[in-house]
Amino acid sequence: MIKGWDEGIALMKAHGTWLVADIYNGDYTEEVGSRDGWSEEILRKNRETTDIQRAGFEKAVRAGVRIGFGTDAGIYPHGENARQFAYMVRHGMTPLGAIRAATIDAAALLGRAQELGSITPGKFADLVAVDGDPLADVTRLEHVAGVIKDGQFVRTGNAR
Repeated sequence: MIKGWDEGIALMKAHGTWLVADIYNGDYTEEVGSRDGWSEEILRKNRETTDIQRAGFEKAVRAGVRIGFGTDAGIYPHGENARQFAYMVRHGMTPLGAIRAATIDAAALLGRAQELGSITPGKFADLVAVDGDPLADVTRLEHVAGVIKDGQFVRTGNAR
């Protein structure tokens, strides 16, 4: 672990600072880089930083730091963002905590909790429908069965 992380995490907790970290993209980079013949130096650096980042994420979760959902979607193709949920769960969050990080908690982080983040009268509420219970299997969120926007069903998705 990097020296000073405990202090940094304690300060984040004490000051209510949010952590938004993409802990999926390291695996994507490893997969694509290995497949496409990226230099060993790039792949080594990716492995080192990925492991350190995930260890810090786990410590922050255990310490009760506020976590917001975020991705480096410019690294991997748009539409794979939901893969982040399983990584958040694998690295210490509950499925409900990971889902909250993308909904209620993300709205609070943005300072928009009065208008976003929950299914409440008067709030904007775009929804995704999935087959099954994402609290039992958070990877269900990677397979959207449908989208509801502004109260209207707008498309079917890629459910398994």
